[in-house]
Amino acid sequence: MAEIVNLRQARKAKARQAKEAAAAENRAAFGRPRKTRTLAEARQAIETARHEGHRLEGSGPSE
Repeated sequence: MAEIVNLRQARKAKARQAKEAAAAENRAAFGRPRKTRTLAEARQAIETARHEGHRLEGSGPSE
């Protein structure tokens, strides 16, 4: 025989699971303190500038 399922409890469990997934995404996106976030952004900007600084003039595929 089939298992009897309380639809109200199943619906609430599904909503709890979706809410926890959204919270996990928010923790990943907004969970870092401002100091570490700005430090990472500054390091990325420096690394990008350093990488672009090594680019040779006139060595592109169109030239």
